[in-house]
Amino acid sequence: MELQEAMGIIEGVLFTSGNPVSIDEIAKALNTSRELVLECVKQLEIEYNKPCHGIMISKVGNSIRLTTKPDIFPHIEKIFKPKVRSQLSKAALETLAIVMFKQPITKAEIESIRGVNCEKALSTLLEKNLICEKGRLSVPGRPILYATTDECLDYFGLESIDDISID
Repeated sequence: MELQEAMGIIEGVLFTSGNPVSIDEIAKALNTSRELVLECVKQLEIEYNKPCHGIMISKVGNSIRLTTKPDIFPHIEKIFKPKVRSQLSKAALETLAIVMFKQPITKAEIESIRGVNCEKALSTLLEKNLICEKGRLSVPGRPILYATTDECLDYFGLESIDDISID
């Protein structure tokens, strides 16, 4: 498969999806190598970086998606009312921050750090798919281990969990 043809297919897949698509999933669908997909993504990024384009490729973990460039948002906002994301409560944000920095982590460990029950906050975060169950700890009672999801990275505009830091 030629590079230009693969670029067109990848662009179409990303446009149609609207959500992040795994690089490995794209390679498998195109029956090509991960390296060719990454080269196509690199070429598309160069093309979309030109001022005549209002879109760009955003990376979310090991996935990519098409998004609008941040500097054109004011123009989009004039035409479309932006989706209002339901705000996370202070408790949910505190709980999510703990999970982000300490993952994988159990409910008991979170409650030990926060000093209060976090059942409701965990339930909210699971419902919004910002965290997920990542297995169980090998101790009596086998408590659930929680970790962040790619949707959490996307929510905060992060490419990787390594992008967060304490300054």
